[in-house]
Amino acid sequence: MELVLTIALFAFSSGVTPGPNNIMLMTSGVNFGVRRSLPHLSGVCIGFPAMVLAIGLGLSTVFQAHPIMHSIIKYAGITYLLYLAWLIANNSSKIEGKNTATPLSFIQAAAFQWVNPKAWIMSIGAVGAFTSVQSPLPPQVLTIATVFMCVAFPTAILWLGFGVGLKRLLKNSQQQKIFNITMALLLVASIIPIIAP
Repeated sequence: MELVLTIALFAFSSGVTPGPNNIMLMTSGVNFGVRRSLPHLSGVCIGFPAMVLAIGLGLSTVFQAHPIMHSIIKYAGITYLLYLAWLIANNSSKIEGKNTATPLSFIQAAAFQWVNPKAWIMSIGAVGAFTSVQSPLPPQVLTIATVFMCVAFPTAILWLGFGVGLKRLLKNSQQQKIFNITMALLLVASIIPIIAP
């Protein structure tokens, strides 16, 4: 039980801090509201624990054997984050009455975890820190993934709620455009620690 609480504390502290998932959830809350953002939220909350399972049960071995694979995923992730930032900055506003963008689907949000640098760091960190070679690995990894999933829903709902709350403060299309550009810049800023030497 003590280990579960420790994992939960790690999951909460890493999950509630700003990062690509949370910035995108807040932006989705502003632009699309709760109902239309639920598939996005669910994709994050289920996709990330699935990633923890995959990494914990063998993918880390592949990366140790072929480090180039990790670099390829890293730079693909950076490129995709830049593309998402561009989409967010250029999102047409609902306030203008012409919403040309759509929220991420469940599959898109779940797949996004694989190109999200923060998700990689959190997954590898959790598996490395909370598993032991003295015990069978699958039950340990399953415990970590389960705890992350339980903690992910409330933290993701919190960020989506921030977005919905902000929507009430954004009274016109100009304000919403400024918000979208700010969120796009924050998304780009979240990449800097990954590419910095």
